[in-house]
Amino acid sequence: MKVRPSAHRVSPEYIAKYNAAIDLMKRLPADDPRNFMQQANIHCAYCNGAYDQPGQGSLDLQVHNSWLFFPFHRWYLYFYERILGKLIGDPTFALPFWNWDNPKGMTIPPMFLDSKAAIYDSKRNQDNLKAVVDLGMTGNKDPLQVVANNLTIMYSEMIRGNADVYDFMGQPYREGTAVNPGPGSSERGSHTAIHVFVGDPREPSGEDLGNFYSAGRDPLFYCHHANVDRMWTLWQYFLPSNKVPDKRITDPDFLNASFLFYDENAQLVRVTVKDTLDNLRMGYDFERVDLPWLDYRPPPQTLKAKIIRTGTTAPKAETLFPLKLEKVVRFQVSKAKKGKADELLVLENITVDTTKFLKFDVFVNDEDDNALELDKAAYAGTYAQVPHKTANKTATTSIRLKLTDLYDDMDIGDDDTIVVTLVPRHQGPGVTIGGIKVIENPPATSSS
Repeated sequence: MKVRPSAHRVSPEYIAKYNAAIDLMKRLPADDPRNFMQQANIHCAYCNGAYDQPGQGSLDLQVHNSWLFFPFHRWYLYFYERILGKLIGDPTFALPFWNWDNPKGMTIPPMFLDSKAAIYDSKRNQDNLKAVVDLGMTGNKDPLQVVANNLTIMYSEMIRGNADVYDFMGQPYREGTAVNPGPGSSERGSHTAIHVFVGDPREPSGEDLGNFYSAGRDPLFYCHHANVDRMWTLWQYFLPSNKVPDKRITDPDFLNASFLFYDENAQLVRVTVKDTLDNLRMGYDFERVDLPWLDYRPPPQTLKAKIIRTGTTAPKAETLFPLKLEKVVRFQVSKAKKGKADELLVLENITVDTTKFLKFDVFVNDEDDNALELDKAAYAGTYAQVPHKTANKTATTSIRLKLTDLYDDMDIGDDDTIVVTLVPRHQGPGVTIGGIKVIENPPATSSS
């Protein structure tokens, strides 16, 4: 059993072996499918509009922003890891994971900063090489507050904000489905944040990590996605269900979806989603490290008077939508039921310019209006995307945010409305939201 180590805890011997493997991969002939650039281009091919869906006209093939996100990247790293092991003659070699969900790992792993190393990439944000990662992309400069924000985000996207398996995994994506049916909480949260945090603003499209087409050219990409993959394993097997009734997807369109990869022997193989559902069966595990976000529930909110005053002055949502989100906006939304209830906030028909980094945060009944701090009951979740190419340069998606635990953490009383605040973290236009509503959490059904 291979054990993927935490990148901040590896030995000098491991670093030397890792660099040797990447160096050998870069030295392979350019037409060898195991070559470093050939491997990097896999991400471009599946993720940047390179191919259309067979028999579906000009509909793009895209593995992001849907239920294919986790399985595709798991297979991608699986073969990448095996190729590296083959090149150095060590079948036990395992990729490191960048433990950005733990304060001890919330900086770029130092081994990636050696400019003479094979795993170095010059196209990274020079201001962030030693900075604390900002998973919220709030721009807050207080490192202690950034860590608190990060832990809140992890708790939200892994535990608090999901009502069913699709809220975490992403929405169904079948033959004939338009791209970006809906990203899961982890994909649009911490995953996207790391891409944008590392990508180089000096480059025209945020290369390397800051754009899907070029992300695989930075060895740090695979270290980042090893932790994304770890998040899937943690969510499946180690976290409380938190009222998610079933963490399995039994739909055959999901289980039988397949991808083509070259293996360590340069042989083309077809693999399916159903064979990705257990990392142990695939022959690897992760080093055990602490999960400080596991119990990082925000403190209860106590002030209600200001929220009541704000609610009486905020416009009703139906008077604002469709909404071009270019500045902070606050409005009232009617609840499905009075008081504390099992409810979801649904943001519908979010039309985005896919070529841009876009992100906005959602707050409910925020008592202090300080958007730089996320460690509070009012933080409901986020939407964000990594820039990428699509045929139409736009995509339309929707997200759901579970409100049940949020209500438990504030004095909701017998209110029949909530005050929602949307805070864009990007600059300029690029996002239009078609509508917003609160619905009751539907009864549990089979994930098929």
